[in-house]
Amino acid sequence: MNRTNYLAVGLASFCVGGLPWTGAQAADVIITADRLLDVRGGRMIEQPEILVRDGRVVSVTRNTGSSVPGAATRIALPGMTLVPGLIDMHVHLDSDPTYGGYTYLEYNDRFWSALSVVHAGRTLDAGFTTVRNVGSSDWNDVGLSQAIAAGKVRGPRIIPAAWSFGPTGSHCDSTYFPPSMEEKGPYNADGPDEVRKSVRALRKYGAQVIKVCATGGVFSRNTEPGQQQMNFAELRAAVEEASQWGMQVAAHAHGAAGIKEAIRAGVNTIEHASLIDDEGIALAKKHGAWLSMDIYNGDYTAENGKKNGVLEDNLRKDREVTEVQRQNFRRARAAGAKMVYGTDAGVHPHGNNGKQFAVMVRYGMTPLQAIQSATINASEALARKDVGVIEPGRFADMVAVQGDPTADVRLLETPAVVIQAGAVVKRNVP
Repeated sequence: MNRTNYLAVGLASFCVGGLPWTGAQAADVIITADRLLDVRGGRMIEQPEILVRDGRVVSVTRNTGSSVPGAATRIALPGMTLVPGLIDMHVHLDSDPTYGGYTYLEYNDRFWSALSVVHAGRTLDAGFTTVRNVGSSDWNDVGLSQAIAAGKVRGPRIIPAAWSFGPTGSHCDSTYFPPSMEEKGPYNADGPDEVRKSVRALRKYGAQVIKVCATGGVFSRNTEPGQQQMNFAELRAAVEEASQWGMQVAAHAHGAAGIKEAIRAGVNTIEHASLIDDEGIALAKKHGAWLSMDIYNGDYTAENGKKNGVLEDNLRKDREVTEVQRQNFRRARAAGAKMVYGTDAGVHPHGNNGKQFAVMVRYGMTPLQAIQSATINASEALARKDVGVIEPGRFADMVAVQGDPTADVRLLETPAVVIQAGAVVKRNVP
């Protein structure tokens, strides 16, 4: 929506759900600020006035200072810039990076369920009003998403994957224990038929997106990031089965071969994409796959991993992958591949999600492109029309910063105000 379209909607004539607005109701909220970033048109809207009803945007008009009839709650943010509520496409809310290697075994399984509530609050305070949780244990993300939706705890909207899975011995399996422990991923799938069954079971119990492990990974044992671990038939089975149920598939894929097979199979998003090659970038463009490249967290692991208990073999893999992934991010962006914002929060502390913006800019994006990756791009990748943009019909999710984030993207690391569904959930200014 361009500036003309935003400002053409007058207070006397806008509609929601086909019904004309006839006067503000008690539930109405009016939000004003100095500027609003139109992520669709890539421009600033001066002096916006946003009318919100029942948590969704009704209109975006110019603030003329005239009164609006009827009762309405006003949220005035003078001197501030509004940006759509941010979306992190790759988090693990029940993971805490301060417990590395085997140190997590000191705690009961429900310890992580409790921590996920705290992590959700920190994520919301960081300005991320929607997240995709691509892998958790014990259905923690499903339960947390339900508690947030019911208004019992604070947190972002969550699209949960529940358990991620792959074949026996893969990155998604339990790889830290000897045979006597009989530890294994509960949804391990060897062959297309088992893949289909795992997709069906995960959906049955609350998963809204399917996460598979196409290659090895950094923080598993006995896997290497470049190793392909699911074949085309298995990946295709996951996509076909998920599509039948109206779901998308995210593929953990560091290695070039696994990335390409996942794209050919129709996977929606490639997670990490660390070792992607030119052919993989071309395939992503051809098939419309989104790349979610977590290029911030290597800094945290390099500085804190050893003291957090991360094993040397995992630190070695992280060192080998980090800079290669960042250079491939630069190449993929320059080639015009579609990219979304995914941080792998849980590998780094929750609430630090916004620190990736500056790294994305350092490796070739403009600040606007980085912001778009966490707003309109992410909403398109999710196939959702209710988040990611401040425009009529969408949730009134937004963050406010003191300054221009398209000039200094680091302003988004600590937003001053966070608004979720038209309600202020964090405010650090008078």
